[in-house]
Amino acid sequence: MFGNLTYLKKYFARYKSSYLLGILFILISNVATVFVPILIKDSINLLEKNLDTHLIVNYALYTVGITLIAGLFQFFIRETIIVASRKIEYDLRQDFWEHIQKLPLRFFQNNSTGNIMSHATNDINAVRSFVGPAVMYSIDNGTLFLMIIPIMLSLSPALTFYVLLPLPFLSYLVYVVMRKIHVKYTRIQEKFSELTEKAQENFSGIRVVKSYVREDYEVKEFTKQSDEYLKRKMDLVRLQALFHPIFFVIAGFSTIIVIFVGGKMVIDGEISLGIIVAFVAYLSMLIWPMISFGFVANLVQQADSSMKRLLKFFNEPYEIKDGDETDYSIENIEGQIEFKNVSFRYNDFLPPVLDNVSLKINKGETVAFIGKTGSGKTTLVNLIPRFYDVTEGSVTIDGVDVRKIPLKTLRKNIGFVPQETFLFSDTLAKNIVYGNGNEDEEMIKYVAQISQLAKDVESFPKGYDTILGERGITLSGGQKQRTSLARALAIDPKILILDDSFSAVDTHTEEEILKRLKEFMKNRTSIIISHRISTVKDSDKIFVIDNGRIAEEGTHEELVELGGIYADLHFKQLLEEELKELN
Repeated sequence: MFGNLTYLKKYFARYKSSYLLGILFILISNVATVFVPILIKDSINLLEKNLDTHLIVNYALYTVGITLIAGLFQFFIRETIIVASRKIEYDLRQDFWEHIQKLPLRFFQNNSTGNIMSHATNDINAVRSFVGPAVMYSIDNGTLFLMIIPIMLSLSPALTFYVLLPLPFLSYLVYVVMRKIHVKYTRIQEKFSELTEKAQENFSGIRVVKSYVREDYEVKEFTKQSDEYLKRKMDLVRLQALFHPIFFVIAGFSTIIVIFVGGKMVIDGEISLGIIVAFVAYLSMLIWPMISFGFVANLVQQADSSMKRLLKFFNEPYEIKDGDETDYSIENIEGQIEFKNVSFRYNDFLPPVLDNVSLKINKGETVAFIGKTGSGKTTLVNLIPRFYDVTEGSVTIDGVDVRKIPLKTLRKNIGFVPQETFLFSDTLAKNIVYGNGNEDEEMIKYVAQISQLAKDVESFPKGYDTILGERGITLSGGQKQRTSLARALAIDPKILILDDSFSAVDTHTEEEILKRLKEFMKNRTSIIISHRISTVKDSDKIFVIDNGRIAEEGTHEELVELGGIYADLHFKQLLEEELKELN
């Protein structure tokens, strides 16, 4: 029933000594606890025979001393089992984070950020409650139950039988409620994921929300989601609220039985008054274990549901990884790139994005890819650092298939500036050195000069120590792109890929950047994707991509003379420039 939780065996094994020590402390604490009613019984029986103050004081001191021992070991129980559960929570969260970091881009395209965040917080907390409180209460109350029942049987088998009569009803109740809790909690977690996703999306897109004056709309939409979450949560709370009183009612029946049946047995001389008092004491000790069955059942059901959701992520395979054929002797690359009959599709049921592409880029060359939106340009360059693997054919660097080059070696030698610029909520300097972590002030200034960012930094309140805000919200679009370029240059790449990285930069600044890049990238390979002819015209070679194929290739002059797609695009952009000048 709880097969999902078997995944946690390796974590339990890791902290086996803490759990074993905790179990030992539980046994010591419970032995001390169950001995207290025996002392009370003996003292009551003694009172019936002889009012000896000295003996009564001794029994009281014994009771206090044993109770203190039980309490001390209860503290030790939490210091072992609960502390171990916190460590497991830490390990599980770290493993989840590490696993997510290694998953391919395809995974993040199919899963929202809010959904992933929900798993990393709410679900892991639910699992922690299982490995901590649920385990502790199960062992603690289970052993207490097993200790008390034999003692009760030794005192009076008949009375014990009557007292335990309500327990089968309790077991059936636990079974029924557990199944309902599982269903309700799963629905709660699903809605919480949607709620987190909605919140994250709104915070990230707050500029758009404000620009279109949709604050009220978003509040209403969030309220709808939140109301549904509250409704599902309250369904579970009502069930839990009903669950606990029923336990007390069942326990109450047992108490009534003890008083009624036991009282009659005392009158008939079958048992002593001390035994009745001991039974009441033991019954009070059993009330929490009986109630805790429901509490633990609740925790187990929630943890099983959460673990099932987490396993969907943990079971996601690493599509892009080092394999058996990886050559770890490769520590650097030079930059010669070749595509050999490369085809690629994002899913088996989708048409190919790239179809039998073959091309060669020599070390030190600057090449450009140009074409209509959706023609496959970005997909093509994504295959070089292995953000995706080819469906057919191969991509090689320096004559070696990229799948044989260690991922770290491959990517640390490639500076990639994507279409969508992402900056961290940190200082400008730390964003620039993100790829190598070396905060060399001279290096930061050097790459900022190349990317034409240095002149803007002079106007920033704290220069390179200026905090950018979430996603670099304090920068303009052009400044973001230039910061992203500086970050790529800071790793001193052998291959630089610029995927439409100057769309928000004016043509004059773009020319200055390209001029400095030419010097920086001497003897290195540069790949430029752009819609602007002005950006690509000075490239050593230009490839025109159309419907996933190379439609044309050559220099700017050769392609203009060819009179094809490139020439048509060139003349259209010239006409646009002339019209702008006339206006």
